[in-house]
Amino acid sequence: MKTKQIVGILITGAVIIVVGVSGVVSNVVKNKMTTQRTDNMVNSLVSGKSVTLPKKDFVGVINIVGEIKPSDNDIWGSDGKYDHDLYMKYIDQMKEDTFNKGILLYVDSPGGTVYESDELYLKLMEYKEQTGRPIWAYFATQACSGGYYISMASDKIYANRNCWTGSIGVIISLANYKGLYDKLGIKEIDITSGPNKAMGSGGLDMTQEQRDILQSLVDEAYDQFVGIVSTGRGMDEKKVRNLADGRIYSALQAKDNALVDEIGSYEEEKKIFLQENGLNSDTQFFTPDTGVGSFMSSLFGAADKVKTKSEAEVVKEIIDSEGKGVLKYYAE
Repeated sequence: MKTKQIVGILITGAVIIVVGVSGVVSNVVKNKMTTQRTDNMVNSLVSGKSVTLPKKDFVGVINIVGEIKPSDNDIWGSDGKYDHDLYMKYIDQMKEDTFNKGILLYVDSPGGTVYESDELYLKLMEYKEQTGRPIWAYFATQACSGGYYISMASDKIYANRNCWTGSIGVIISLANYKGLYDKLGIKEIDITSGPNKAMGSGGLDMTQEQRDILQSLVDEAYDQFVGIVSTGRGMDEKKVRNLADGRIYSALQAKDNALVDEIGSYEEEKKIFLQENGLNSDTQFFTPDTGVGSFMSSLFGAADKVKTKSEAEVVKEIIDSEGKGVLKYYAE
């Protein structure tokens, strides 16, 4: 082999080594920078959730849109719907802000979890007791179950004439796939400390004792709901129980049963809110901006829906979404 060929091979090998090493170093640096950038995004979008409030008189609008549930807390922000952590922080900020003149709840929700519904309700009641400022609610297409529960902190409720509301009640949804397991020759085995530790597990039949235990939890949450409505609407508890069999009501039916105060448009309510509370017509109705995070969440959510899913993935999604056994104020 000629000297030039040997030199060429050596140079080529050296170049390959250098490129390989530089690629590894580049990836390490890139990964580190990406991790740091992601950490910063998480810290700013999740841990430090807050709202920049207006520097003029305003009424804070809280959009209770979609299912009421814990915040997702991913780096892309919320999906533009209900954001529990943000709203809890938002109310705290408004409590201390002298420009804030009240709260308007915009409700378009089938309800959600008992815990988050009650936590937001209590936060709103705390706001009202400490500030003396008004809270009104507007019901859009639906204000059911947990959405109605939260609205019991309101002094006045307007409903769109096509709204469905009510659904005063509690539900626990569980998925039982023991029949599927039997067909596939699968048997669930749980080593437990007591006969009810695996209660509600999808691979086992539920005993009557276990049904009674879960029913007691539902009944307790239901009693709490009835009490909240009785207090919020100034209504006799017996009358609330007669109305609260889980059914939904049209806006007109809800008004006839004193579940809402007025039927009208959102713009009408905002105008009357200002008039009845002695506020200037130029008072701003301020809604927190979900920003870029909301757009990115929607974008990636849409991409995920386009992706083809296997039958196993579809079954898992159904089980995850419908069979978790969480107490809910929710309209199915």
